[in-house]
Amino acid sequence: MVFYTCGPNEAMVVSGFCRAPPLLIAGGRAFVIPCIQQIQRISLNTLTLNVKSDKVYTRHGVPISVTGIAQVKIQGQNKEMLAAACQMFMGKSEQEIAHIALETLEGHQRAIMAHMTVEEIYKDRKKFSEQVFKVASSDLVNMGISVVSYTLKDVHDDQDYLHSLGKARTAQVQKDARIGEAMAKRDAVIREAHAMQEKVSAQYVNEIEMAKAQRDFELKKAAYDVEVNTKKAESDLAYQLQVAKTKQRIEEEKMQVQVVERAQQIMLQEQEITRKERELDAKVKKPADAERYRLERLAEAERLQLIMQAEAEAESIRVSPTSFLPSFLNACNMFLKK
Repeated sequence: MVFYTCGPNEAMVVSGFCRAPPLLIAGGRAFVIPCIQQIQRISLNTLTLNVKSDKVYTRHGVPISVTGIAQVKIQGQNKEMLAAACQMFMGKSEQEIAHIALETLEGHQRAIMAHMTVEEIYKDRKKFSEQVFKVASSDLVNMGISVVSYTLKDVHDDQDYLHSLGKARTAQVQKDARIGEAMAKRDAVIREAHAMQEKVSAQYVNEIEMAKAQRDFELKKAAYDVEVNTKKAESDLAYQLQVAKTKQRIEEEKMQVQVVERAQQIMLQEQEITRKERELDAKVKKPADAERYRLERLAEAERLQLIMQAEAEAESIRVSPTSFLPSFLNACNMFLKK
């Protein structure tokens, strides 16, 4: 029994005695019985293919040449794909495997070119590459080969179609550039005009806002001035009122003082009058009254005396009428003199 190994870039197929189906080993080891068992190797290296399609007529009948770069390899990790690759390529070299894969890719590339226009292939290379990759992968996978990548490398023609297309495109680009430049200038002028308009509008708005602010300030200041003046006037009036009240209170107090003084003067005058009256009574009235009383008593006494005399004389006259008359006349004369 012989022990065999293989690297990660190849696979071994052990067939023969007790190996039905054959044993597939990718990057591993196996024991092989000489003479009754057989071992074969297949490469798992990545193959780079230069897929070139010359003068293929596109959908509009324009012949172009396309060159693509593809990387393919036999998938050793998938047992079904490895088994299919072993059936297809066992005993073949890498060059032969690469040629088969290249022919397959080139056929799919030509088929896709025939269904697209030059403009589509030239302008949208990614779409073209994706279609070739998709169609070729679905076909090569049945052979156990996976397409790692596909890239469109070059597109050219012998009829100067692409050159003319490039000129037209260049002219269009230049035209678009001029139009774009003119539009850019126009837009710049419009933007500048808009900016100027916005600036003027902003300036007007700012001035209006400033005027409003000034107006509000003046109104508030006027209101504050009115309030201050009102408070000041109220304060002045209150002060004047207080001064007037104070003056009135002082005047009232003065009047009260004067009243008190006047009352005291009156009282003093009354006391003086009373004193003088008493003094007068003491000095004049009482002696006069006494003298008057004395005189009245004397007069009363004299009157009584005269009455008595008159009565006496009357009595005597009654007794002697002739003797009564002189006495009566004398008495009348004396009474009249008094």
